[in-house]
Amino acid sequence: MNDASGRTALLHATIVVVASGGLRALTYRAVAAEAGVSHGLVRHHFGSRDQLIAEAMEFAIDESLRGSNMLESGLTVDAFAAGIESLADRDSEIQSFQYELLLESRRRPELRSLAERHYGAYHDAITRQLARLGVEDPELAELIWFALDGIVFKQLVLPENAGAALSRIRALIADAARR
Repeated sequence: MNDASGRTALLHATIVVVASGGLRALTYRAVAAEAGVSHGLVRHHFGSRDQLIAEAMEFAIDESLRGSNMLESGLTVDAFAAGIESLADRDSEIQSFQYELLLESRRRPELRSLAERHYGAYHDAITRQLARLGVEDPELAELIWFALDGIVFKQLVLPENAGAALSRIRALIADAARR
């Protein structure tokens, strides 16, 4: 295992550990066991638990945005909405990990910057994607961001079809793009 693939495996393992057991379950030993390596390797790569958490959050945001279509150019309104629609199904561990950290940031102020980074990254990606679709309405971008965030959270907690809400979001975006 080279350094790059080793770090990636450890970041994936961190996401799995936190997604399944919460942030309190995150230990070097738990991450090492999930990744199939010695716990000393986790400390070697990240130095501290806080650094591991910070890098795992950055990794989760990047993976999630790449896995959705929020970074692609040339999308239609339907393609944009379809990418969001399957986000929780496709990346449930990554999404669960992020929500665990967001909730923990209420109790641990040192995690607040990670929460701000999370919300900023998704908001900016949605705003850019809407601009590519011809929608330059900051209030609509904010509304869509909040709605999509709620849809993903709901799909994680009580999975069910969000088709009606997503259809309405598609219609709002299509309407705004035609103006």
